[in-house]
Amino acid sequence: MVEGLSTGLIAIGAGLAIGLSAIASAMAEKAIGAAAVGAMAEKESLFGKGLILTVIPETLVIFGMVVAILILGLAA
Repeated sequence: MVEGLSTGLIAIGAGLAIGLSAIASAMAEKAIGAAAVGAMAEKESLFGKGLILTVIPETLVIFGMVVAILILGLAA
């Protein structure tokens, strides 16, 4: 019983790690994307910078996935 509970809590922790990092990334990307579109509407040469700044928050999801994989490694 205790072993099953600990495995379940590890799975919940891994899910929270990737889920919360994805939500934080989405919130950051929303603000950056709106600002980037506004800047590109005024000056089209800012497309490259806007694209790069829009992609940067996605690294948060990658870090969350790495943490989730490390947490799931505890279950083995």
